[in-house]
Amino acid sequence: MLGWLLLPMIAGAGAAWRLVAARRIERDYDRRNVRTVDGTVAGAEPFLFAGTNGRAVLLLHGSGDSPQTLRYLGARLNAAGYTVLAPLLPGHGRSPRDFARVSASAYTAAARVALDDLRGRHEWIGVGGLSMGGALAAQLAVEADVRVLLLLAPYLAATPQVAWATRTAPLWGLVQPYLGARGERSVHDPAARTANYAYGVVAPNALHALLETARRGRAALAKIAVPTLVIHSRADNRIPDAVATATMATLRAPTERHWVTGCGHIITVDYCKDVVADLVLAFLARHTD
Repeated sequence: MLGWLLLPMIAGAGAAWRLVAARRIERDYDRRNVRTVDGTVAGAEPFLFAGTNGRAVLLLHGSGDSPQTLRYLGARLNAAGYTVLAPLLPGHGRSPRDFARVSASAYTAAARVALDDLRGRHEWIGVGGLSMGGALAAQLAVEADVRVLLLLAPYLAATPQVAWATRTAPLWGLVQPYLGARGERSVHDPAARTANYAYGVVAPNALHALLETARRGRAALAKIAVPTLVIHSRADNRIPDAVATATMATLRAPTERHWVTGCGHIITVDYCKDVVADLVLAFLARHTD
């Protein structure tokens, strides 16, 4: 009997702790960042670089991150004449609270809107994505008339740790609103790591959205027909070599694959960013018509 009487008290204490933890994490993120007029974190905004060669590339960022991770690559592509668009995905670049309400369908819808924006002005369009953005880009490559696909450290399957965290989210989510994302090794370069606007935490909904987006992206691989560039890091803390190789097994498109070294998962800002940009530019040059 005593146990049943204690249950409401335990549940109430858990809910109170959850609220306190949520506010602490959200305040910490707010303290570290400055917001623009529309509430977006300054530096995490979407960007559009107008090009001169009539060709456009859509770049999509990863889960919990922002277009900032693609800005250097976008600038390199733009210097070569390409129009580059990198939208801010729903729930990103604002607050961990927004991240806690995301969904895979919202991600896909936003990616489609961005692609339609480019299609209204350009005939030649390539799509690319970093991490989860690669899974979104793979979906678009099947659905729309795009010329090339760029998969940059694509997140297409969960590691056992992420799968476990997702399965147990109904339990830990009762008392803990967010889990630490453990992304310290995602960027080896200290300066680039400091400049990153990633949330650094993940919520149950965000985990489910990530895994569902990865599943959809992996399912799309067998249907892709356009030339595809795949770049992975040997020291990727998110995607072990075996997982990276296994996820590419069903890709039947004409594929060029490279491994880079000296960087973590976010290969577009880390020490290997110039190697990655050079590989992308060379690939595009071979597949423009």
